[in-house]
Amino acid sequence: MAPPPSSNLPLAERLKVLAQTLQFGWFVGHLTLLLSVARYFLSYFTFNYYSSAAQVSYRFAFISAAATYGIVVYKGHIARGRLQGTPPAIALKLITDENVQYLGMALLWLYSRQVPLALLPFSVYSIFHVATYSRSYLIPTIQPPAPAGSNGAKQPPLAETIGRFIKQYYDASMGLVAGLEMALLIRLTLAILTFSKGNFLLWAIYLSFFRARYAQSAFVQQAVRHIVARVDSSVSHQTTPPAVRQGWETFKGLVRQGYQATDLNRAAAGAKKPQ
Repeated sequence: MAPPPSSNLPLAERLKVLAQTLQFGWFVGHLTLLLSVARYFLSYFTFNYYSSAAQVSYRFAFISAAATYGIVVYKGHIARGRLQGTPPAIALKLITDENVQYLGMALLWLYSRQVPLALLPFSVYSIFHVATYSRSYLIPTIQPPAPAGSNGAKQPPLAETIGRFIKQYYDASMGLVAGLEMALLIRLTLAILTFSKGNFLLWAIYLSFFRARYAQSAFVQQAVRHIVARVDSSVSHQTTPPAVRQGWETFKGLVRQGYQATDLNRAAAGAKKPQ
């Protein structure tokens, strides 16, 4: 990304230059998402979640999410001319890109029935994106760093505070996102099993998304290991019927087989082997 506008320009010119960048649109999208989510949950907790304002806030949050990830996908693939090769290779490159995955999920939630829990992972990401952009671009544009001799330019106090916040809470927040995404999978699975407004297609798509996140994210892997360990501990108790323990082991085996069978990288490697 380009550096902040030159400090030699007047403030109005610096802000104008900053606002003309695609990255500023990305920042505005994340900020809009957070404002929409805040407005929606304010309506939700005051039992006005069926109001037209709440409906608009919910949908607009995912419109903003789709816009932000669309910008990242455009800059990362289209603007840089990286979509080259055979159609299968291009498709594999796109579906294994986490930004494409989140773009697809934002569009899916936008056109699906409301699931408030789906807003939370996007919101956590947006908090850190807004904080990072403010620290690296917005604050230096408004208040350029003061010279600090041989140690380089000194950041404004607010930028330093935001930097400490990001460093201190980033890993914990990514763990929270992983937990929220797993909770959402459980939520959709229970809806299918109990026949309570469940949508099998929505569940299947989200399951594919979560499978991709597990393959790419150490935080998701840790969240899954934590849940599996908890269940293992529960079913290993002496009072647990043997059929329940056997059912749990069978379920884990089926999940493991399904995970291996849907390994796109293994399938692509196999396709490249000479016949």
